[in-house]
Amino acid sequence: MECQGTQRQGAGSRSILGAAAGLLCLAQFVSAHAGAMSGGVDPAVPCLTKPSAEVLISAPVEGVLETMPVKAGDTVQLGEVVATLESSRERAAVAHAQVKAGMQAAVRGAQVRIEFTTRKVARARDLVKTGAIGQHELDEAETELRLAEASHAEALENQRLAREELRRAEVDLGLRTIRSPLSGLIVERFLAPGEMVRQGPLLKGVQLHPLHVEAFVPLSWIGRVTPGQTAEVRLELGPHLSALGQVEVVGQVVDGATGTFTVRVVVPNPDSQIPAGLPCTVHFSTK
Repeated sequence: MECQGTQRQGAGSRSILGAAAGLLCLAQFVSAHAGAMSGGVDPAVPCLTKPSAEVLISAPVEGVLETMPVKAGDTVQLGEVVATLESSRERAAVAHAQVKAGMQAAVRGAQVRIEFTTRKVARARDLVKTGAIGQHELDEAETELRLAEASHAEALENQRLAREELRRAEVDLGLRTIRSPLSGLIVERFLAPGEMVRQGPLLKGVQLHPLHVEAFVPLSWIGRVTPGQTAEVRLELGPHLSALGQVEVVGQVVDGATGTFTVRVVVPNPDSQIPAGLPCTVHFSTK
């Protein structure tokens, strides 16, 4: 079916006429296929392929962009490094924290002091029994032991604190490395190495496997499309191309202008052979 257009009315009204013509085309297409759907023959509705995810990749901290090994059109995997920020200060902080976390002298010194004062207390107790020293000297020895134990505990706490500082320094360094949050395609690059990274995105990525297909189903078919239902998506890409998918979401809001509701079909697209943004038709299995 061909959509009936309108003659040009002037530059000021072109955008309005274009939008109206688009709605008219969709309504005519849906109307033409609604009879087929209700009649039990192969039902087909217009659709559009879309990425299953679309992400603006940003940095969690500000800094100077040091490297960006990907460009528009590159395929990336989940967790792959797509950019790094200048991080000389963070690397130095990690190295410093590693030295502190590895220091053992304070712990060993406190342990030696505990062993010495333990022996001292034992001797003092023997001497008190013979009357060679007074009770206050035993009290002093026992106090030294408790102080040594407190020093040892403090050394252990400082060691744990140093390890936590190392972990924090490593986290700060890790924030300077930006990784892809999806497996898919880089479609746009906003900055280049040497530029300052602030709150804006660095890259735009899309996930094409699986692919989402948004179908515009006539109102008369409400209740006949259900989640889990099989659907065939047909595209015209040179040679005829089709792929099987499954209904994931059935929209609950009707577009009054076109008399349609949307249905999302999920189509496996492991090799990304089907691009996003293509018009298509969906053929639902009849029930």
